[in-house]
Amino acid sequence: MPILVTGSRGQVGSTLITLLHDAGVDVRAASGSPEKLSLPAGVKAVKCALDDPATFPAALESVTSVFLYAEPAQIGTFLEEAAAAGVEHIVLLSSSSVLDPGAADNPIAASHLAVEQALAASPLETTVLQPGAFASNARPWLWALRSTGAIDLPYPGSYGDPIHERDIAEAALAVLTRPLLRGATYHLTGPESLTFTEQIAILEHAAGRTIPFNTVTREAWKESMTDYMPGTFADGLLDYWASTDGSPTPLTSNVEALTGHPARTFAEWAKENADSFRA
Repeated sequence: MPILVTGSRGQVGSTLITLLHDAGVDVRAASGSPEKLSLPAGVKAVKCALDDPATFPAALESVTSVFLYAEPAQIGTFLEEAAAAGVEHIVLLSSSSVLDPGAADNPIAASHLAVEQALAASPLETTVLQPGAFASNARPWLWALRSTGAIDLPYPGSYGDPIHERDIAEAALAVLTRPLLRGATYHLTGPESLTFTEQIAILEHAAGRTIPFNTVTREAWKESMTDYMPGTFADGLLDYWASTDGSPTPLTSNVEALTGHPARTFAEWAKENADSFRA
């Protein structure tokens, strides 16, 4: 019986597929655009767009477990179809943003929270992964460096807990393949709480170059993002960064508890991606 991995084009999903395949697990890769997937030999791709219920039945056929991205649009229908198909266990990739007291009013956190709540009301056994900031959140800085030569930061002293995407995938592998770990909620963080300026310094060391940044106002940063994200999402990010400005992020040891090794550092991610920042 296969495990269905949704969001297979994402870095976590694609890494998880490889890990499951290498472990000898029957895995099925789901995506809204399965023709664009690059998969290990023998892994079947199926169409499953989480906002399109018509794609659910075929994708879920004979599946026992699902790795689910937090898309709220059709979550009720998805869970009904999953139960009808005989799915026993869902692992949700949520976000630590749901832990904030104002999560329901933050458009970024609210979508994850809605899916968590739908799963809590479902009879399906659920395991929730709540990672903090992905280490790859630094990648958009490349666009700024290539277009203007500097990064704009409204809150340079805002702290994050950058977590390597492979650690998230390995945590998912653990809870999908070890039944004793099921049914819990795991807050996942990187091993360090780092400000944006500290992350930039680590990238500079890895790339062997100076990475300039400018401190800008909230209003200026939001204006610069007009073509890339809705204003409500920009406000959600700005409010989160304001709340962590000068306040180190609480860390957990759940990555090590699930994977058996310490969480990878941001310096490791920076070294792996240094070539992109050298250009």
